[in-house]
Amino acid sequence: MRRCGFTLLELIFVIVVMGILAKFGVEFLNQAYRGFIASSINNTLQAQSAAAVESVASRLQYRIKDSVIGRKSSDASFLPIGSASGSEYNILEWVATDIENLRGNSLPNWSGIIDLYHPSSTSNILVSPGTDTTAINTMIQVLSHNSGTTINNAALYFIGSDSDIVSGYGWDGNLTTINTQNGAMHPINSVGGQPTQFTPAVGNFTGVDVFEYYQLAWTAYAVGISDYNAGTATGTLMLYYDYQPWEGESYTNGKSEILMENVSTFQFKSIGSIVKIQVCVNSDVVEDYSLCKEKTIY
Repeated sequence: MRRCGFTLLELIFVIVVMGILAKFGVEFLNQAYRGFIASSINNTLQAQSAAAVESVASRLQYRIKDSVIGRKSSDASFLPIGSASGSEYNILEWVATDIENLRGNSLPNWSGIIDLYHPSSTSNILVSPGTDTTAINTMIQVLSHNSGTTINNAALYFIGSDSDIVSGYGWDGNLTTINTQNGAMHPINSVGGQPTQFTPAVGNFTGVDVFEYYQLAWTAYAVGISDYNAGTATGTLMLYYDYQPWEGESYTNGKSEILMENVSTFQFKSIGSIVKIQVCVNSDVVEDYSLCKEKTIY
């Protein structure tokens, strides 16, 4: 009976072919795996840096443009953003328009208009037709997580008024200018039973240039890197809010939220009223690999 099998030559040939396939197959799989990891890391960093930039930009676009400063976390000194050059100015701060109440539910909760010729408009009362201070107060309490912040912590900014960025917003903690109603921000209280009226929280509006158009603000914002780790050259990008510089508070008195971890760079600069920001995020998987995103806010 005849039996069939491999010859020695055929076995050697099969072994050689398998060895070749093993060598190049493993290398191919290794390259494919490395490519997958690199692509995954790149996509993750792209998404993270874009999310961080968009989160800052979405708030920064509603800034009161004259209020933006750069601050040094090392000594709390600050300059208008156009002059705050250098990496030591690592905190970006601004006063924001109360955009949530401006959008309202069906109508804006504040109209942005002062009726200067209304019979009730005096040095102690400003009438704002179409405004609902009760609804504003409820919204501020919700946005501040019922921390005690109300419409009576808010302030008005008159569009077109002259403003000193150093003293007019309370950035320096000295409230002399604001308490005499000569600042850019004018702290207000609501008038009970009169949802369209504001009264000054300090002094009165005698001698103040009250303009017809205003913006309402109840908080300032700050963004910067905290918990910087020299070993990894990264830190946590933080957002600070619910603080009122016109009441003498700084960003350290406000609430804070984490925007992004493993951030190596947060930079900003200004050209006129245009602000450009950059966020760079490091990979926690591959050493010395980072990706940056930039955005210009008009």
